Amino acid sequence: MSETHGTTLVRWPAEGPCDEALSALLAAYHLRTESEKGAPVAGVEALPARYRAEVEAPRTAFARDTVLVAVSSGTAAGCVVVTAPEDGRSEVKRLWTDPAFRGRGIASALLGAAFTRSAADGAAAVRLSVWSWRTGAIALYGRLGFAVSESWDERDELVCMERPL
Repeated sequence: MSETHGTTLVRWPAEGPCDEALSALLAAYHLRTESEKGAPVAGVEALPARYRAEVEAPRTAFARDTVLVAVSSGTAAGCVVVTAPEDGRSEVKRLWTDPAFRGRGIASALLGAAFTRSAADGAAAVRLSVWSWRTGAIALYGRLGFAVSESWDERDELVCMERPL
């Protein structure tokens, strides 16, 4: 699909790494998130059912979504999941870069590819939600043109943001 800083972005599953690589990225994302929420779990089997389903069966969980994986030196380094447009907006459901690969522009590249895909699918905007304590992510989203928007999710400490395409 595209290459940036020695990292290739591929659409999963057609071009991308195996399901296990994506599952590992999603597991790391969800385990970190649960820990940050103050509810750490010992492993994937203890995740809430909806998150466990993503890790255990990503093809089913994301059957209607676009999944892009960043691959660096043959290793899955990050991923983004973006929904098909609804009411003129796509939504970034998951964005994760393996901590060992951070600082290389992978998250920005994944989001850029998600914007391109969303625009090609007819979206006028992309939205996402992020936990308020993820200040680095919020700053990145701001640099990429996202602005805080009215919340569509009632969970405490969740910041909703939107970016026009």
